[in-house]
Amino acid sequence: MTSSPKILLITPPLTQLNTPYPATAYIKGFLRGRGFDVTQADFGLELVLRLFSRKGLNQVFQAILDGTYELSDNSQRMVRLRKSYLDTIEPVIKFLQGRDSTLAHPIAMGSFLPEASRFLQLADLEEAFGTMGITDRAQYLATLYLEDLGDLIKETVCPHFGFSRYADKLAMSATSFDPLENELQTSPNLVDQMLLDILAERLQEVQPDVVGFSVPFPGNLYGALRLAQLIKQKYPHIKTLMGGGYPNTELRTLRETRVFHYIDFITLDDGEGPWLKLLEYFQSQRSVEQLQRTFLLQNGEVQFINGAQDADIPHTEVGTPDYSDLKIHDYLSVVEVLNPMHRLWSDGRWNKLTIAHGCYWKRCSFCDITLDYISRYETAPATLLVDRIEQIIAQTGQTGFHFVDEAAPPLALRDLAIELLRRGVKITWWGNIRFEKTFSADLCRLLAESGCIAVSGGLEVASDRLLAKMEKGVSIAQVARVTRDFTAAGIMVHAYLMYGFPTQTAQETIDSLEVVRQLFEQNVIQSGYWHRFSMTAHSPVGKNPEKYGVVKVGPEPGLFADNDLWHDDPQGADHELYGAGLAKALYNFMHGIGLEEPLSFWFDFKVPRVSLPKNMIAQAVEAMGKPDAEKQNLRVLWLGNAPDIEVELKTKKGRTFHNALLTFTDKTEEYEIKTSPEVGQWLHTWLTRLSEDYGTKFLLKDMAADYPEAQPFTFQEFLITDTWLDFRERGLLIV
Repeated sequence: MTSSPKILLITPPLTQLNTPYPATAYIKGFLRGRGFDVTQADFGLELVLRLFSRKGLNQVFQAILDGTYELSDNSQRMVRLRKSYLDTIEPVIKFLQGRDSTLAHPIAMGSFLPEASRFLQLADLEEAFGTMGITDRAQYLATLYLEDLGDLIKETVCPHFGFSRYADKLAMSATSFDPLENELQTSPNLVDQMLLDILAERLQEVQPDVVGFSVPFPGNLYGALRLAQLIKQKYPHIKTLMGGGYPNTELRTLRETRVFHYIDFITLDDGEGPWLKLLEYFQSQRSVEQLQRTFLLQNGEVQFINGAQDADIPHTEVGTPDYSDLKIHDYLSVVEVLNPMHRLWSDGRWNKLTIAHGCYWKRCSFCDITLDYISRYETAPATLLVDRIEQIIAQTGQTGFHFVDEAAPPLALRDLAIELLRRGVKITWWGNIRFEKTFSADLCRLLAESGCIAVSGGLEVASDRLLAKMEKGVSIAQVARVTRDFTAAGIMVHAYLMYGFPTQTAQETIDSLEVVRQLFEQNVIQSGYWHRFSMTAHSPVGKNPEKYGVVKVGPEPGLFADNDLWHDDPQGADHELYGAGLAKALYNFMHGIGLEEPLSFWFDFKVPRVSLPKNMIAQAVEAMGKPDAEKQNLRVLWLGNAPDIEVELKTKKGRTFHNALLTFTDKTEEYEIKTSPEVGQWLHTWLTRLSEDYGTKFLLKDMAADYPEAQPFTFQEFLITDTWLDFRERGLLIV
């Protein structure tokens, strides 16, 4: 292959139904910038659309009727209702794609959809619908309808099926390749065959020389291997590549030769560099010894080649993700759960973009901080990021963005927000952050003004001892203040919560729940989710379990995957006991229910009494920040418009007074502020300058330098006057 190869990039099933996973878009944008002919496809979406059509469902029902399946009562009911499902499936898909909004009414009224077991949970959720509109309710009911069909498919024609994963159990903690190999040697099931048909059509259309699979999660691996199997059987000349989150975390010690019956090359970490070098190798422009972070089979053995002398592709040079030829308008907005943050994941089409490469903190002991995607931290200028944002909007027609950083850097977000405001680029965005003190009340307001609607951050274990042990770099009081400021700015806050961290006691588990209760009681977080601690091979805990008081007990090393580790925690509580109670309490707290109940209410066994003060979070929330006088070296921004100024003459008891009247017009109201002529002119000059020039970095001390002389107040004193505080309330920010 000496000419430039044609490349097909595939996201195998399944990730999300509402928006494309961004990996292939990143690789396509980068390779097209280097002159390569690249096509991409989301086979997860295409498989769902083929399966959930009248023709696809008819095949499912016919296979069930022709087969010898032992059907549950629920599945028998659905088979009896098959005509209703066949008649409604395509209208429901159109509705969830946003192509037929009028269908919301009959769906929401309950007369349109056939109902099976998923609808039984409606009784528990009826209260939540009080705050949902007709469209929201219809989306939720339509999602239940699809999940009913998914249950039927899983029980019968495809045991591997799931809406955000496909055969994930075969790939999770898969130290042995045997389960995957055994399944791949069986005949394709009905859904597998649909997937293979999609591939055959696309191969005929594109005629690629190279097919690259992005495998972000365990639930994408089986699909990738099934597809690659067909390529090897029918098109052996096509080179197959695999990269993504799954190999990056699971396959770093790969020695299993059988996987190379399907995939020719497996790369680690960012794909841009390794895949570019593979393409150069295919064109005879580079020797095999000069590949980068690549596994391949040589002389019957797995070899890891990393002889390239080239540096990693800098974050500034990876290019703009290219979403062209993905079927952007065919994605489905579903409402799987009523958790407000999780809903953002599954509802709406979000362009995914990275602010920075890696994590600026990279110390958390439970995290895979030894891996490149976290350990190598690089930023890009805000001007370049907004260039990318504008290009993606032009491609997709969508202005929603999910910033997918492990933890978006606060100063980079500040600069991004200012650049968005400077250019007048209107987007809606959300992302993951650390609850660190740099997120001041003013910075939160700035981010909200730039389009931020939600943030998620790790509170993890709500215990200062354990937060220190995990090197999280935050305290409970600090988290309370940061979440207060985000909430006050109108930004929804989701907290990632963890239980079962090494040496966590029963007392600390209950006290953590009490902190969470108080955070909801103070309304400084609106959403949360408990995760059970998992020890991974690439985290500080996994690399040195003795330091953290745990004992690694498995699994036995194998030739394939190596990531999830089993451990005992002799100093900690019986963590398994607490999961259900923690989840039940959190679900109710999110709905404002049970905040006054003793925490023992949520558990069916005896738990310790809370040892924390009842007003712990309230006190933290009430704490004041630094006064403005101590912020002289910070930047000043004005979110409002330039005011008009008029000098008034007033006479009182024979004396003439001069006042400056500043008149402001904002989006919702007009208001006036009076002050002395000198201060009024000074404010008018500065507010005009700040409203018209976001490109210049003006500091508070710059305002102080030309504050008018001979005023009743010094500049320091002016900073605590009602006039100044009024401006601060209305959009004068110091960041």
